[in-house]
Amino acid sequence: MGTSTELIRDFVNTLHKDLYGDEEDLSRPAALTDWLAGHELLAAGRATARDLAHALELREALRRLLLANNEIEVDAAAAWAELDEAARRGRVQLRFVDGPPTLIPSAAGVPGALGRIAAAVHASVADGSWARLKACRAEDCEWAFIDTARNQSRAWCSMRSCGNREKARAFRRRHAHETGERQPV
Repeated sequence: MGTSTELIRDFVNTLHKDLYGDEEDLSRPAALTDWLAGHELLAAGRATARDLAHALELREALRRLLLANNEIEVDAAAAWAELDEAARRGRVQLRFVDGPPTLIPSAAGVPGALGRIAAAVHASVADGSWARLKACRAEDCEWAFIDTARNQSRAWCSMRSCGNREKARAFRRRHAHETGERQPV
């Protein structure tokens, strides 16, 4: 898989959901600045509170689209609209620099860096890796992963954790239905 797909996965995974609570990597504007600089998306500038809000909106829109890639019903139109807005703020343009066409943001700072993430979605769709980029079906996880299964059938980030937990829940629901037991929520 290309670096665009990995960039999208890594960005979505800046929020770690689990049974014990969520852990946010982008809790402050400075954390967003550090993350973008660490991924070579931001050379200069500092994130503001508004930039952070835009980044979190973009991240959650991407998560919804990755859930849709995993056959979860979401408001994909709203998610694509958020991605479009990030591209607009980043002033993403089609350019022919040193060869084949590429999308490059002309905005500086954080809007341009977030525009690079929007452009990565285009690159991922173009190279065919987008469909393999999914979010875990487990509602208490939704971790982004790249489905490397030959038939692209992975549903969970890990069969050992989320997959087993979801299969156990399904078993308990079936068993309760068969025996008429009331299942705890």
